[in-house]
Parts: sequence; structure tokens; C-alpha cells
Amino acid sequence: MTKALASGADEVVIDLEDAVAPAEKAVAREQLAGFSWPEDRPSVVVRVNAIGSPWCHRDLEVVAALPQVGGVVVPKVESRADLAFVERLLDGLESEVGRHERVAVQALVETAAGIADLREIVSGPRRLAAVIVGYADLAASLGRSRTIGQGAWRGVQDAIIVHARAAGVDAIDGPFLGTAVDDAFLGVVADAAALGFDSKWVIHPRQVDAVNAGFTPSEAAIAHARQVMETLDGAHGAGAGAIALDGALVDEAMARDARRVLAKAGDR
Repeated sequence: MTKALASGADEVVIDLEDAVAPAEKAVAREQLAGFSWPEDRPSVVVRVNAIGSPWCHRDLEVVAALPQVGGVVVPKVESRADLAFVERLLDGLESEVGRHERVAVQALVETAAGIADLREIVSGPRRLAAVIVGYADLAASLGRSRTIGQGAWRGVQDAIIVHARAAGVDAIDGPFLGTAVDDAFLGVVADAAALGFDSKWVIHPRQVDAVNAGFTPSEAAIAHARQVMETLDGAHGAGAGAIALDGALVDEAMARDARRVLAKAGDR
């Protein structure tokens, strides 16, 4: 945990699920509850155990009592009822401990049933902050090889992005199932950013810098976005809804893309 918090990632996911053997679940919760948190730290969320397991409610009890943890990742989400269970339990736990900041929920979709019910899962997102693709378990659920080419996941990726955008929450690409920073890894990072994902999980600290770079707009993109906004503002001031810039039409649709680029760059 100490190493992860110092990795340079924007958010650290502490895993109580697959990273912890069944016999060690209670020990892991105790270690999390007793951890000495550094003051200078990124956003922290905890991946709890799956709903219906013997550990999920105990994990949520610990998270609700930790002000340093801002959210939970709920694995294997397959229905809106799954999220409703977590939301109701967190309502009671937060009230019990007097927590004022609501615990956000991120839905990890990693089964065929979850993909099939995405529209319902994201409906009424009371606590929902993000939807994440879980490639490893999804491959098992679909009977698909984990080594299949990234292009085979395009339909799933598009579904996640479309439904996340419709709900107004983040779309997060799951991790590359390897620890190297090689051409294959850099290719999927570039692909995820180009598709419209907001961010990407990594499973090794050495991959953080490459993902940060891949999802950060270039200076040229930022300059172009500023120019788009300035050009369109000038057009609106002159009573025009659209105007040409460098031979391309600049209208509100292009302005929305420019605002997204500037927001990612922290330039609002």
C-alpha cells in the first residue's frame, strides 16, 4: 500500500478481493483499518469482495469508517440490484459512524450478465462514479482467451463508454494483463485514450507514467482546443453559430470536444 500510494497514480485501488486468500480476509481488513496513512496521497478506493460472498458487508464496514478512503470498487456487478444493496448498506454504515462524505461506488463489470444489463446498472446512479471493464474475469465468463487481440474487445469497450456517458459517470479501461511497458502495452493505452476512456487501471507501478502520459493531452492538442474556444466565442459574439478554422468547421460539437481536452489538462 505504501509503495502504491507513492507510485504517481491518480488513484490507488486497494484490493481485498482477488489479491487476498480466503483465509486471510479478516487479517487484510485489520491491516487496512490500522494502516498509517501519509498526508500527501492520491485518491484511494477499495475493491471489496463480491456481493453475496461472506466478506462483502465486513469490507464495507471498514471502508465506511475510514475517511481516507473515498470509494469502493464493487466487483462482478451484474444488476442494478447489486449496486442498490451496496448503496443501502453504506447509507446505514455512514450514519452509524457519523461519516459526512459519501462513499462513491465504482462498478467493475466483468461477466456476460453484467455487460448484458449495462443500461439498467447505470440507471439512477445515486453513488455511481465510474464503470470499469474487468478483462480477466470477463474473458473467463465469455469463454474467450485472455491472450486474444485487443480488437476483440471493441464491442465491450464501446458499450461501457456509451452507457457511462449516458449516465454521466467515468468510463475506466481495465488493466493490460502484463507488467511490462512494451509496444503491446503502449498500444492498448493509446487505443483506450483514443476511444474515449477517462483513465486506465495498471497492475504495476512502472506502468503509471506511460498511462499518465497517454491520457494527458499534448501541448498541441491543448493549444488547438484553446483556439477552437476563442474562435467560437468570437463567432458567437458576431452572431454566428459556426465558423471555419484551418479549413474545418468549428461549431458547438467541436467546442464540446475542446472543453473535454481542456478539462483533462486542468485548463478550464
